[in-house]
Amino acid sequence: MPRKAPRPCRAPGCPKYAAPGSAYCDEHTGQRREAEAARRGTAASRGYGSKWQRERLEYLKRNPICVECKRARHVVPAKIVDHIVPHRGDQHLFWRRSNWQALCKPCHDRKTAREDGGFANPRR
Repeated sequence: MPRKAPRPCRAPGCPKYAAPGSAYCDEHTGQRREAEAARRGTAASRGYGSKWQRERLEYLKRNPICVECKRARHVVPAKIVDHIVPHRGDQHLFWRRSNWQALCKPCHDRKTAREDGGFANPRR
Protein backbone atom coordinates (compact mmCIF):
# COMPACT_ATOMS: atom_id res chain seq x y z
CA MET A 1 0.00 0.00 0.00
CA PRO A 2 1.41 3.44 -0.86
CA ARG A 3 2.57 5.75 1.88
CA LYS A 4 1.24 9.25 2.45
CA ALA A 5 3.36 12.00 1.00
CA PRO A 6 5.36 13.86 3.65
CA ARG A 7 3.87 17.18 4.70
CA PRO A 8 5.85 20.39 5.10
CA CYS A 9 6.46 21.64 8.63
CA ARG A 10 3.83 24.21 9.68
CA ALA A 11 6.42 26.50 11.30
CA PRO A 12 6.68 29.68 9.21
CA GLY A 13 9.63 29.54 6.81
CA CYS A 14 10.73 26.01 7.76
CA PRO A 15 11.79 24.00 4.69
CA LYS A 16 11.76 20.63 6.51
CA TYR A 17 9.06 17.98 6.47
CA ALA A 18 6.84 17.23 9.45
CA ALA A 19 7.49 14.13 11.50
CA PRO A 20 4.95 11.34 10.79
CA GLY A 21 1.78 12.03 12.77
CA SER A 22 2.82 15.61 13.57
CA ALA A 23 2.27 19.00 11.99
CA TYR A 24 5.87 20.07 12.70
CA CYS A 25 9.39 18.80 12.04
CA ASP A 26 11.31 17.30 14.96
CA GLU A 27 13.07 20.61 15.71
CA HIS A 28 9.88 22.65 15.88
CA THR A 29 7.96 19.96 17.78
CA GLY A 30 10.57 20.25 20.56
CA GLN A 31 10.43 24.04 20.50
CA ARG A 32 6.63 24.03 20.75
CA ARG A 33 6.79 21.59 23.68
CA GLU A 34 9.29 23.81 25.50
CA ALA A 35 7.20 26.93 24.86
CA GLU A 36 4.07 25.18 26.16
CA ALA A 37 5.91 24.00 29.27
CA ALA A 38 7.16 27.54 29.94
CA ARG A 39 3.66 28.96 29.47
CA ARG A 40 2.09 26.45 31.87
CA GLY A 41 4.74 26.83 34.57
CA THR A 42 5.85 24.12 36.94
CA ALA A 43 3.46 21.78 38.71
CA ALA A 44 4.34 23.48 41.99
CA SER A 45 3.59 26.93 40.57
CA ARG A 46 0.16 25.64 39.50
CA GLY A 47 -0.58 24.47 43.06
CA TYR A 48 0.51 20.84 42.77
CA GLY A 49 3.45 20.98 45.20
CA SER A 50 4.34 18.79 48.18
CA LYS A 51 1.20 19.73 50.14
CA TRP A 52 -0.99 18.63 47.23
CA GLN A 53 0.98 15.38 46.85
CA ARG A 54 0.42 14.55 50.54
CA GLU A 55 -3.31 15.39 50.36
CA ARG A 56 -3.65 13.46 47.10
CA LEU A 57 -2.08 10.30 48.55
CA GLU A 58 -4.26 10.51 51.66
CA TYR A 59 -7.40 10.98 49.54
CA LEU A 60 -6.51 8.00 47.33
CA LYS A 61 -5.93 5.83 50.43
CA ARG A 62 -9.47 6.66 51.59
CA ASN A 63 -10.97 6.47 48.07
CA PRO A 64 -9.01 3.78 46.19
CA ILE A 65 -11.60 3.00 43.47
CA CYS A 66 -12.38 5.10 40.38
CA VAL A 67 -15.83 6.64 40.90
CA GLU A 68 -16.73 6.51 37.19
CA CYS A 69 -15.78 2.84 36.86
CA LYS A 70 -17.58 2.06 40.12
CA ARG A 71 -20.80 3.53 38.66
CA ALA A 72 -20.40 1.08 35.78
CA ARG A 73 -19.88 -1.73 38.34
CA HIS A 74 -16.17 -2.15 37.55
CA VAL A 75 -13.46 -2.20 40.17
CA VAL A 76 -10.53 -0.15 38.85
CA PRO A 77 -7.90 1.45 41.08
CA ALA A 78 -7.92 5.24 41.07
CA LYS A 79 -4.62 6.98 40.32
CA ILE A 80 -5.73 10.61 40.00
CA VAL A 81 -7.54 13.02 42.30
CA ASP A 82 -9.65 15.11 39.95
CA HIS A 83 -11.36 18.42 40.60
CA ILE A 84 -15.03 17.84 39.75
CA VAL A 85 -15.46 21.51 38.88
CA PRO A 86 -12.22 22.77 37.26
CA HIS A 87 -10.59 25.21 39.67
CA ARG A 88 -8.92 27.36 36.97
CA GLY A 89 -6.55 28.78 39.60
CA ASP A 90 -9.16 29.42 42.33
CA GLN A 91 -7.31 28.20 45.46
CA HIS A 92 -10.51 27.97 47.53
CA LEU A 93 -12.03 25.61 44.95
CA PHE A 94 -8.70 23.81 44.53
CA TRP A 95 -8.57 22.76 48.20
CA ARG A 96 -12.30 22.06 48.69
CA ARG A 97 -12.37 18.29 49.27
CA SER A 98 -16.02 18.08 48.28
CA ASN A 99 -14.81 19.08 44.80
CA TRP A 100 -12.43 16.10 44.58
CA GLN A 101 -13.06 12.68 43.07
CA ALA A 102 -10.87 9.64 42.57
CA LEU A 103 -10.46 8.60 38.93
CA CYS A 104 -8.39 6.15 36.92
CA LYS A 105 -6.27 7.69 34.14
CA PRO A 106 -8.58 6.73 31.23
CA CYS A 107 -11.64 8.24 32.98
CA HIS A 108 -9.67 11.37 33.88
CA ASP A 109 -8.45 11.75 30.29
CA ARG A 110 -12.01 11.44 28.94
CA LYS A 111 -13.34 13.99 31.45
CA THR A 112 -10.54 16.44 30.65
CA ALA A 113 -11.13 16.03 26.92
CA ARG A 114 -14.84 16.80 27.38
CA GLU A 115 -14.05 19.90 29.43
CA ASP A 116 -11.31 21.16 27.13
CA GLY A 117 -13.11 20.53 23.85
CA GLY A 118 -11.26 17.36 22.82
CA PHE A 119 -7.87 15.72 23.18
CA ALA A 120 -5.04 18.24 22.74
CA ASN A 121 -7.46 21.06 21.90
CA PRO A 122 -7.37 24.32 23.80
CA ARG A 123 -10.32 25.12 26.06
CA ARG A 124 -12.92 27.23 24.29
